[in-house]
Amino acid sequence: MNAARPHFLSGLYIILDPSVCPARPLIEVLTAAAEAGASLFQFRNKTASMKEAYVEALALRQAAAKAGVLFIVNDRCDLAVAVDADGVHLGQGDLPLNLARKMMGPDKLIGISTHNPDQVREATAGKPDYLGFGPIFKPGSKQDHDPVVELEGLRAMRSLTSLPVFAIGGIQIDQVEEVMNAGANGVAVISAILKAANIRHVVREFLARIPAAASPVS
Repeated sequence: MNAARPHFLSGLYIILDPSVCPARPLIEVLTAAAEAGASLFQFRNKTASMKEAYVEALALRQAAAKAGVLFIVNDRCDLAVAVDADGVHLGQGDLPLNLARKMMGPDKLIGISTHNPDQVREATAGKPDYLGFGPIFKPGSKQDHDPVVELEGLRAMRSLTSLPVFAIGGIQIDQVEEVMNAGANGVAVISAILKAANIRHVVREFLARIPAAASPVS
């Protein structure tokens, strides 16, 4: 694990995806959420050209640096390197972890999305910095999602890894405590924040539901 910033690998993880709320600038979301206390963000754009994604990611990366928060790029190591992101988050169909580590270097964060016990075991063996696991509930931002694992699936996978785990998939404010109690170190949220009428308020509500005990796994 990246020892420099382990305390960021828990709590609220906000995924910035322009397809979820196209009318809302992602920089405004990041800035408002950071002001409310969020400290970990991921940029995800699966449809943009590389040039378009670079322009968008660079602006967000600069805003994240100004706000003093971590900025992760989804899927693409080349884009993460190009904007000097703090790390990359890999899906099951992305570059293998060992090659991603060579591209990113030893000091960048690498997370991996997992959806079942076998993927958790395989990912853990590669020693990334953290795992995403889900979908816990039906996602609000994806139609072609993996099977919903529910809280039982999260509880079952907790014993398979000592890595920090971010639960993802349709998590709303009133579900945060039960998700954390089921073994998550944090929750990754997309629609519940990007579509919120008042981002600062909703971020504070999420943070208030995440126990202080959701501290770093070391």
